[in-house]
Amino acid sequence: MGVTHIAQGNASSTSGPRKNRRRTTKKAPRLADLQHNDGDEQMDDLDQKDKPDVLEASGSGDKKTTDDDDEIVIDDDASSIPQPSTLPAFAPLPANADKTTLKSEIRRIPIPPHRMTPIKADWINIFGPLTEILGLQVRMNVQRRSVEIRTSRHTKDIGALQKGADFVKAYALGFDVKDAIALLRLDDLYLDSFEIKDVKTLHGDHLSRAIGRIAGQDGKTKFTIENASRTRIVLADTKIHIMGSFQNIKIARDAIVSLILGSPPGKVYAGLRTISSRMRQRAL
Repeated sequence: MGVTHIAQGNASSTSGPRKNRRRTTKKAPRLADLQHNDGDEQMDDLDQKDKPDVLEASGSGDKKTTDDDDEIVIDDDASSIPQPSTLPAFAPLPANADKTTLKSEIRRIPIPPHRMTPIKADWINIFGPLTEILGLQVRMNVQRRSVEIRTSRHTKDIGALQKGADFVKAYALGFDVKDAIALLRLDDLYLDSFEIKDVKTLHGDHLSRAIGRIAGQDGKTKFTIENASRTRIVLADTKIHIMGSFQNIKIARDAIVSLILGSPPGKVYAGLRTISSRMRQRAL
């Protein structure tokens, strides 16, 4: 009995480890796998060999583009490079260089026949401001019926000749000497002239009534427009002359146009009151 137990124990002891052992054997590689592996290694070698060439090619391309850019920049900048030039050397100006003698200019203003007698009566008041304020030379040409003015060495203002011409022209149109002198003293005064037929074509009694509406009874309407718009108005038959600033001339012209078109004087007065009140508020 004892022998049998020992034999079984030995058998179990010897047989137990053998069951747990696993045979690890290496299979022989196939021919197709070997060929595939060899092909992959060859491709890797080729890729590694080609990479430096690609980098070298890209590097050379960058060099070429940079060289081209440098050449283009050099071409564009070549024209902007200042060329060496010799500047002329001028001598210093003398002390009296600003006192240059300009060529004298002359202006001739025609005088209508019906203003010849008044200009002879007011000649002292006309030529005085022209010579004293503006420093111009003035003379009356009776044969040509015109007033001639020209600059002299006493003329200081460049626009003196134009101011003098406007002054004489304003008197020739019918304005008073005291009103026309304002053209010499102020810079923002202008003259505006238009005819009734420019607004509306009227004939006969219709034209006479339009002139009467502008003048009013004893000149009341004309004076009201002048005081409200701060202008001066001259009615010479069918012609109307206005003197004042640009904005004031527009106000007076709109009122006269309304009267020509047939608006009643009362409606025009109401509009002038509104405008004059606005002008006072702006002045304050």
